Amino acid sequence: MRKFTATAALLGLAALGVVVPAATSQAADSAVAGPGCDSKWGPRNGYMYAWDGYDCSGAQLIATPNTVGDWGSANWDRASSVMNRGYTGSLAIVKFYEWEGHAEGTNDGHACLQPGELYADNLSDNRLSDGSSADNNIRSHKWVNGGCATNLT
Repeated sequence: MRKFTATAALLGLAALGVVVPAATSQAADSAVAGPGCDSKWGPRNGYMYAWDGYDCSGAQLIATPNTVGDWGSANWDRASSVMNRGYTGSLAIVKFYEWEGHAEGTNDGHACLQPGELYADNLSDNRLSDGSSADNNIRSHKWVNGGCATNLT
């Protein structure tokens, strides 16, 4: 009788274990901001990514481990979400610029994405350092250690 009771209890717990995580996962997915970006996040690989849609959707505009002074006119002013999968440590911050060539002047905005922030899934609620919207307003980026007046959060 004890073997039967123990077996029944184990089978019941196993069945419960299958049902509970699925329900919990569904509830968590609906409450998480950026499920698209979450699904594209992976181990740090040294890359910065940008997409033309919110939540890391739409066309991928750029994916690179390098500093890029000009995203090319086909990709100018189109980024609506960005991701920092760079390595932590030196040059771990991605600094995005309003203009090509990493221009930094009085009317030249920038904003940074820290490695711990992972991604900005909706740039429409972010501003560059000159007060302009970050959404559809980026033309270049570089990897830096600091010097950020504004962060994308």
